[in-house]
Amino acid sequence: MPLSVTRARAGFTLIEMLVV
Repeated sequence: MPLSVTRARAGFTLIEMLVV
């Protein structure tokens, strides 16, 4: 899997943690 996908996944998780 491309690195960009992993990066996007990490960013989404970080945002989710901030929101929740």
